Amino acid sequence: MMYNVFVTRKIPDEGIRLLKASKHVRLTVFPKNRVITRKELLRGVKGANIILSILTEKIDKAVMEYSGPSLKMIANYAVGFDNIDLAEAKKRGITVTNAACPQISETVAEHTIALMFALAHRVVESDHFTRSGQYKGWEPELLLGTDLMGKTLGLIGTGNIGTMVARRLASGFGMKILYTDVKRNADFEKSFGAKFRSKEQLLRESDFVSLHVPLLPTTHHLMNDAAFALMKPTAFLINTARGPIVDSAALVRALRSKHIAGAALDVFEGEPAFARRKNDAQYLQHAWNVILTPHTASATVETRQAMSRTAAQNILAFLNGKRPPNQI
Repeated sequence: MMYNVFVTRKIPDEGIRLLKASKHVRLTVFPKNRVITRKELLRGVKGANIILSILTEKIDKAVMEYSGPSLKMIANYAVGFDNIDLAEAKKRGITVTNAACPQISETVAEHTIALMFALAHRVVESDHFTRSGQYKGWEPELLLGTDLMGKTLGLIGTGNIGTMVARRLASGFGMKILYTDVKRNADFEKSFGAKFRSKEQLLRESDFVSLHVPLLPTTHHLMNDAAFALMKPTAFLINTARGPIVDSAALVRALRSKHIAGAALDVFEGEPAFARRKNDAQYLQHAWNVILTPHTASATVETRQAMSRTAAQNILAFLNGKRPPNQI
């Protein structure tokens, strides 16, 4: 039997090659290298048995209905899956997978740490200062930053990425590790000398707060006005998880009032926009204590190829009557 597989955007070639090599796959890849429009998406999924989707596509009830009863699987090219209506997929008996793989956690952990260093050492600001011709000579107090060594790192979430961040910063830089999660993690505590705290305690005590939780109703706007009010004025926030975990308007208020020292964001509310209000977006664009990267925490050649491979392997396992490795 042949299965019609529709890929909503070109992805790295390893997964595509695997699918093309299967005698059971008739592959269609959206030909334009941009986000697919809603109209194009509906046209593309018509009659598809499997959709290989990107996180920029909302795969909701309307898409599933338009695909018709032939739709049996949605393979998401992402770790997250908040772009898919899971309840509707379950109701229709549609299998859903993500592209989680060890390489993603490693790469996102590296990016998280890179953002911490860039904030602490004012790298982006210093680069602009130098390129714009403002550097006139060495000064004892020019662009002073802060060290990571010996500081307190507060991790909200201790999944794979949070654990890898802790491992590198506890052993490599002697950072004190605090964490909060839905339950205590004895192995995590033993491995890194980590201390469990309530979210409120963690925010009060941490010099760096790093978010590593999925986007759920319980984590939406987890960082709000009340949360920022608890943080030290010398503390930094790093978000490489999901944008709506941070209330962007509250973040801007905390930065404007100097309630926190800075923030680094790889994800934003309402992507690709990165604030809910125009004046918030303008502030974030021009604030030197804010670092913005365009959802590229997992953007390495190795990791994006691994994600492509994983998405394809999920599909091939499904076609062979097996449970996909990354079934949600």
